[in-house]
Amino acid sequence: MDSELTPRQIVEELDKYIIGQESAKKAVAIALRNRWRRQHVEDEIRDEILPNNIVMIGPTGVGKTEIARRLSQLANAPFIKVEASKFTEVGYVGRDVESMVRDLVDLAVTSVKRERSEIVKEKAEGIAEEKILSMLLPKPPKRLSEPVSSSEQAVAVAEDQIDKWERTREKLREKLRKGELNKRSVEIETTSTAFPVVEIFSPSGMEELGVNFQEMFSEMLPKKQKKRKVSVEEAFKVFVSEETDKLIDMDEVIRSALTKVENSGIIFIDEIDKIASSESRSAGPDVSREGVQRDILPIVEGCSVMTKYGMIRTDHILFIAAGAFHMTKPSDLIPELQGRFPIRVELDSLGKDDFVRILTEPRNALVKQYTALMAPESMKLTFDKAAIREIASIADSVNQTSENIGARRLHTVMTTLLEDIMFECPEKKSKAVRITKATVRNRLQDVIEDEDLSKYIL
Repeated sequence: MDSELTPRQIVEELDKYIIGQESAKKAVAIALRNRWRRQHVEDEIRDEILPNNIVMIGPTGVGKTEIARRLSQLANAPFIKVEASKFTEVGYVGRDVESMVRDLVDLAVTSVKRERSEIVKEKAEGIAEEKILSMLLPKPPKRLSEPVSSSEQAVAVAEDQIDKWERTREKLREKLRKGELNKRSVEIETTSTAFPVVEIFSPSGMEELGVNFQEMFSEMLPKKQKKRKVSVEEAFKVFVSEETDKLIDMDEVIRSALTKVENSGIIFIDEIDKIASSESRSAGPDVSREGVQRDILPIVEGCSVMTKYGMIRTDHILFIAAGAFHMTKPSDLIPELQGRFPIRVELDSLGKDDFVRILTEPRNALVKQYTALMAPESMKLTFDKAAIREIASIADSVNQTSENIGARRLHTVMTTLLEDIMFECPEKKSKAVRITKATVRNRLQDVIEDEDLSKYIL
């Protein structure tokens, strides 16, 4: 995606997948555009421009996570989602907060390596193809297989043998590309390291220790060559993987990934309201909650985090926090952490009209998903407009009478509605199903009327 998208264009892209929530889209669009602006600022002040971190306030299932995820895809930025409650659990100290940065770096390295793999893929496949052909048809030896009376005859015979070998090789190449040789067996050598199993118990903040020990052992111990028989198809995949690794400069991959994380990484901290302390709450692990806030604070403020790929500065990582804030409010967070999330956006609860749009308008709308899902069964699944409105109405009604889980309720309603159709479809002779308002009511009426059953199923 173009890195020079204007805020309005960013919102338009988000509109393709997320219904409503204009204020949240506007806030994240400005934050993303500010990153591009910062890259074009003079060096002297560039490092002083820090991202405006955002707190999204709203109930579950209204699009908080989806907005952050789609934003990272637009920016082609490393993205990770963590739950704040993961860092404080009753009975033990919880996970080290720096692990969110280390996980982000791991994802970035994997992503950059995948991108570089695509660039060298064609070259790696070419080398792998030559290796397979050499195994299927080795080059003729220099020593002549036929007796000759003169040196001139020897040269002629040798050239004739090479010519035959090349013609046969090209025929084999054509068959290989068509997949006609996939089932043939070849013997290949694979490299493995005789590796001791070491169980390492490390204190909080030392999660990387075990991995680093493994890397150290793998470099120290001798490589073990192992021969095995595999199909040509599998051998080709092995060779492509090996050649791709040889063609990629991992030092450059790591440098590029670290730069991406430091300048365009996005960390989405969900359930931040779960670590907020409120005076109205009964006595509980509030000290633990505040402790997690103080642990997160330096990461959000900007500090250096040690990863297995090197040191990372978190100053310019964009942090987007989210929470329902039913029992607490953003002001219940410690003042220092509040100050690091200057942008606050409230997301709207979703109703029946929103559900109708969610079912039909986005590129990944549920109706489109289920229609595509049934296509491999040669089934044509269609929904009447009245049926879609009835589905939306039922989802809205269940949200109001039980726990409000927002648009996620549509998944449970749709799954219950289509359960029998999806089960019986392969054996059905009729491959066209039309979902009407009556279909929806007949299938779901009993569930809706029985309140206990409704709470259990929907």
